[in-house]
Amino acid sequence: MLHHLSLGVRDLHAAGRFYDAVLAALGYRRVFEDDTAIGYGLVDDEDVLCLKLRDDATAPGPGFHLAFAAQSPAQVDAFHAAAMATGGRDNGPAGLRPDYGDTYYASFVVDPDGHRIEAVTRQAAP
Repeated sequence: MLHHLSLGVRDLHAAGRFYDAVLAALGYRRVFEDDTAIGYGLVDDEDVLCLKLRDDATAPGPGFHLAFAAQSPAQVDAFHAAAMATGGRDNGPAGLRPDYGDTYYASFVVDPDGHRIEAVTRQAAP
C-alpha cells in the first residue's frame, strides 16, 4: 500500500545516527543522502523511509506510531538496545504483547524528534 514515508526532523545528523542504528538492527541501511534528507531501505536510491530536515518539524500527536517489521525477537531486542544507545526514549521494552496476539513480540520507543516507533515480529519468542 505505501511506497514510502517521510518524517520531518530538526537535526538531520542526530536523527541519522539514531535511524542508522535502529534500522541496521532490522537489516535496513542508508540508500541515499544529501544535505536535507536521508533515505533508508534495501536498494540504493529506493527509500522506504525518508528523514527530511525541517526547522519547524514536529512529531504527530497521540494515536500515531510507525511500526517496522522485524524478522525475529532478537532483531526487536537489538532495535530497542540501539534506540536506547542513540538518544531514544523507552516507550515499552522488548517483549511479548499478549493483548495483540500470542506471538506478538515488540518494542516501543520514541525517537529524538518525538516520533513514536515500534519494531514487531509475530515469530514466537525463544
